[in-house]
Amino acid sequence: MPGRSRLVQGGAALGALALGALVLSAPTTAHAEPSAGVVVNEVYGGGGNSGATLTHDFIELANRGTDPVDLTGWSVQYHSRSATGSWQVTPLSGQIEPGQFFLISQAKGNGGTEALPDPDVTGGIPMSASDGTVALVNSDTALTCGTDCVDNDAIVDLVGFGTAAIHEGAPIPGASAAFSVQRTDAPDTDHNATDFVAGRPTPKAANGSGEPAPECPTEPGDTRIRDIQGDEWLTPLRGQTVTDVPGIVTATGPQGFWFQDPEPDDDPATSEGVYVYLGSSTPLTVKPGDAVTVSGEVTDYYQLSSGEVFPETANLSLTEITKPTVAVCSSGNPVPVEHISADMIPDVYAPEPPTGNVEDLGRLDPTRSAMEFWESREGMNVAVTDARVIGPGNRYGEIYLTIKPDEYASERGGAVNTGYANTPTGRITVSPVSGQVPQANVGDVIAGDTVGPVDYILYGGYTIAATAMGEHLDKGLERQVAAPHAEEQLAVATYNVENLSVKDSGTKFAELAAGIVDGLASPDIVTLEEIQDDTGSTDDGVVDPTATLDRLVEAIEAAGGPAYDWRQISPEDKMDGGQPGGNIRVAFLYNPQRVEFVDRPGGDATTPVAVEADADGSATLSVSPGRIDPANEAWESSRKPLAGEFTFNGEKVIVVVNHFNSKGGDQNADGRYQPPNRVSEVQRIAQAEIVNQFVDDVLAVDPQANVVIAGDINDYQFSPALAALTGGDEPVLVDLINTLPETERYTYVFNGISQVLDHILVSPALAASAEYEVIHLNAEFSEQVSDHDPQVVRLGFTGPTCTETISGLHLGPINVTDGVLCLDGATQIGPISVSEGAGLIVDDSRVTGPISATGATSVQVLDSIVVGGIQATGIFGEVRVSDSRVTGALSFTGNVGGVTFAGNTVIGAARCSGNEPAPTNDGQANHWTGIATGQCKGL
Repeated sequence: MPGRSRLVQGGAALGALALGALVLSAPTTAHAEPSAGVVVNEVYGGGGNSGATLTHDFIELANRGTDPVDLTGWSVQYHSRSATGSWQVTPLSGQIEPGQFFLISQAKGNGGTEALPDPDVTGGIPMSASDGTVALVNSDTALTCGTDCVDNDAIVDLVGFGTAAIHEGAPIPGASAAFSVQRTDAPDTDHNATDFVAGRPTPKAANGSGEPAPECPTEPGDTRIRDIQGDEWLTPLRGQTVTDVPGIVTATGPQGFWFQDPEPDDDPATSEGVYVYLGSSTPLTVKPGDAVTVSGEVTDYYQLSSGEVFPETANLSLTEITKPTVAVCSSGNPVPVEHISADMIPDVYAPEPPTGNVEDLGRLDPTRSAMEFWESREGMNVAVTDARVIGPGNRYGEIYLTIKPDEYASERGGAVNTGYANTPTGRITVSPVSGQVPQANVGDVIAGDTVGPVDYILYGGYTIAATAMGEHLDKGLERQVAAPHAEEQLAVATYNVENLSVKDSGTKFAELAAGIVDGLASPDIVTLEEIQDDTGSTDDGVVDPTATLDRLVEAIEAAGGPAYDWRQISPEDKMDGGQPGGNIRVAFLYNPQRVEFVDRPGGDATTPVAVEADADGSATLSVSPGRIDPANEAWESSRKPLAGEFTFNGEKVIVVVNHFNSKGGDQNADGRYQPPNRVSEVQRIAQAEIVNQFVDDVLAVDPQANVVIAGDINDYQFSPALAALTGGDEPVLVDLINTLPETERYTYVFNGISQVLDHILVSPALAASAEYEVIHLNAEFSEQVSDHDPQVVRLGFTGPTCTETISGLHLGPINVTDGVLCLDGATQIGPISVSEGAGLIVDDSRVTGPISATGATSVQVLDSIVVGGIQATGIFGEVRVSDSRVTGALSFTGNVGGVTFAGNTVIGAARCSGNEPAPTNDGQANHWTGIATGQCKGL
């Protein structure tokens, strides 16, 4: 493979720049006159913090002019790192002489050992040690500007540091409890990152005092960055000291910087960039474009999740130089950058190491897998262009983009999870070093170049630590709303409300209420997950959620919804997992004007619900509401399912709300173990088997029982847990997410992947009438009231509804792929096939050609003539053939919704097997000319 293409920002050619000349040129001193007038000279917000020496925050001014300046009526003002909120004001008085400093003390912290020199003005603003903005203003009126402050004539000087949204040019990195940000001696350029550096605080003293900067060596050392990175996953120089490694600084971060060799070799497996870790005790003295040499110790650094230790972590390492000595040899050099396009990235996400650990694979092959592609560029400066957002900007400073827009594309612009081996290879996380991400939604575009070094984070894997973001183009993604349910339909929804407590804001309750009323069209029943007790995360022994649920009901009514009632069972304290102290549980909301909740006393945290036979032969619950097998060890530190019995228009409906255990503890899908070990699914499978057994118990009493299983199952539609829940090879439940097109199967977006965690499943008796929707109003948006999308199903009890009707003559084959096709008084010449998830009703019609259906929701042939036979396999809903004449073979196999074959005249053989329950003739004998075998015998 030829050497990689390397481009340079600004279009300069690196070929004309010798590396030796770059790093060996001695830095020159600027002799331009300093900026005239009073400027902000130093800002320190770490006073009294852990690790600080000084006890107070401070702001220092300097007079760079030739005349005294009276500061009376002026002020210094402070703003937090965000672009919103108010400015805090410290009025000034007194005069500052030419060449002198003016010290304003601010808030005192709890730590530190040294007081400030006598201040000229005393304020009390508590400033952040790491992020914020300071303005010198020629009045004492509080500013009202945000990111437009640079155009405010009242501002004499403006300094943004850390991840401040308000700044000149770019904010200064490196501020901490140990370091202030200090103006250099160079002229003021109105670019904070250029005009300031981080260093040890020097109140009322010249900036930058201390040890002299290391001198640039006459010759660079023998080691290059590619030697440090090596051609495998781990550095070959781990633990070794390297000396005078040359390169160009490409980016700076809060605790270090990246630098890169501008003269790459031809080995595609070796990266030319690396991160230099400074920590909190070494000031950041470099900026992009500086040619430097770095000496220090090489290490592979593993980020650890809470409670992890190195040997067990599944995360990949980052190669770094630590304990560095950095010499700046010249500045203003072109910064190398490689542009990444879709055709460069392999279509396989992860390699398959024989040992299960990619670190054992040996030499990297960037053409084999996407992970190896990015590992071969770890630390290098890259750019992606016009990338679509597949995971919204979040509060952690991350956004997820795709370089392959057609890969696993969802209906609304995301990337859908279709299988364990199908991780999107075009996905890349972007974590701006400023901490500021665009509030972009799924489907939006980040136009132009997004640039930064390749890094690695715990959540999302390989990431671009962006120093420049492209332009955010809002593509107008809209929050969805459900279709209203008809009077005769029962609407059941499920919604994970993310740790809801009465202590939450009124805004959260109002937004959840709007989602239920407007988004879900006020369903008759809403199953809720993550309802906390009334003291939220406070660990005080309280388990009651009455105030929380009452407040939600009130918010729904205020939003124009019905006056819901609710049912729940409080858990034992600290027994159901979730946020410590929160005692999350599941609950029912229901509209008593539409449905009746059947209350049966006796249900509590430890009493199991049992299925019993009612006098009419229907299934009923021993207690309602009641918890399913709550003492089973499968529910340890996890929510217990809650079963409730409802009646709707005279029909009995059993609803179970679930919240299975989370995926916590699973190995990182972007980590070194491939495929990752899913240790948490063992418990979910056990939980699924318990709920499946409960459904079996219900259907054993009444095979036509109306059962709805809903909630946050915390697993995918293709997972072993869902197979266990539905019944596997002998399914007793229909997972409604699978009735949607693959591009619409998601309820949650995690690390830029649209996936299914929440489910509604129904028994065969309900499958044929189900109208199901996932309502996307949270997960795809940067502003969300919950991280889950709700979903709703509308259920009919009068049989399936026709979505298309054929009457009269129709010539040619018919393939029913979705909805319910009805033949009413039709003459069909040609075969009819019915696909998975679709339905067929033939009434008072004649069909010449066989009827075949596999995995359909329902098949009914009523008072009709069929020439060619009927085959029905794996039907979830009702199979009914009655009062009809059939010529040809009959085959009914593996149907779970009930088979009725009554009052027919048959010429042909009939075979029935594996149907549960067994076929029946409803007391109307059939007339046979042919042999009936298996379960068909005797019909």
